[in-house]
Amino acid sequence: MTSARTRDDRERYHEDEISAAEAAREGQRQVVALTGRDALGITSIQPTDDGWLVGVEVVEDHRIPASTDLLGLYEVELDMTGSLLGYRRTRRYQRGKGDGG
Repeated sequence: MTSARTRDDRERYHEDEISAAEAAREGQRQVVALTGRDALGITSIQPTDDGWLVGVEVVEDHRIPASTDLLGLYEVELDMTGSLLGYRRTRRYQRGKGDGG
């Protein structure tokens, strides 16, 4: 009887799994909620053993002119259902100088 419940629980869990697109949107929503910063967009999404790893770029500091804004890149870890497992800022850089600039 226990194995049947476990199988049912696993099936329900798989039914609640989110797609990559849903994970990307949820990752962006979580970063905005946690940091209070404006998100520029999703930079990456990849499946993990436990769910999803989403890269989100945000404006850390608006400056004038906008070409001097400070941007941040955050990694958001979600489980298979979209619940937040963790997040961290991985980079901070000036707009236009993100890749070696």
